[in-house]
Amino acid sequence: MLYPRRCPVCHDIAVPGGSRICNVCREKLKPITGPRCFRCSKPLKREEQEYCKDCRKTRLFDQGIGIFPYGSVLQESLFKLKYGKRQEYGSFYGQIAAVYSREIIRNWGVEIIIPIPLHRKRMEKRGYNQAELIAEALGKTLCIPVDSRLMKRKVNTRPQKELDYRERKQNMKNAFFLKGENRYRRILLVDDIYTTGSTIEAAAELLKRNGAENVFFLTIAMGADT
Repeated sequence: MLYPRRCPVCHDIAVPGGSRICNVCREKLKPITGPRCFRCSKPLKREEQEYCKDCRKTRLFDQGIGIFPYGSVLQESLFKLKYGKRQEYGSFYGQIAAVYSREIIRNWGVEIIIPIPLHRKRMEKRGYNQAELIAEALGKTLCIPVDSRLMKRKVNTRPQKELDYRERKQNMKNAFFLKGENRYRRILLVDDIYTTGSTIEAAAELLKRNGAENVFFLTIAMGADT
């Protein structure tokens, strides 16, 4: 009663009461449909395309899935999750991602979920890692363990949205390190937004260099092919 759930789309108290999202707003949050990149699942313009522009280059991750297109509705929602203290949105998106990705993740044979980490300074300022909130809800729904301690961020990188493709790759170079030995072979990385894939690439490179056989990813929002 004191802290009612907020709808992640309109940000008002969800209607009907007790819902995670308003019935009306649910219609605004549509998953990606149509042709997708075989590697990263980015929406494509033509049915005959197999890969997006970025995945025509060498990729270090094996495959990925994005749940929703990164439009204006999701952009505002994820902004409030990251900077507006709406931690409940992370739980919502993790649970709904599980609904759309359950079969895919099962086919991948994922044994552990690892959220993309925040740098210590950003964690102290924000108080939480939005990717970790999503990963925890996803893992709980799919009964897959989550490890938020193994991978850490050692470089407080610039926000990726400010950079072009080359700058993004350089920005993420050597951004992560492992705190201990990697024991996992089939790993699912989780983040909130995927655009060029530079962040996922950097994390996948580190994990594969340290014994991982397959690295997959899941993100809530997926940018379109350019």
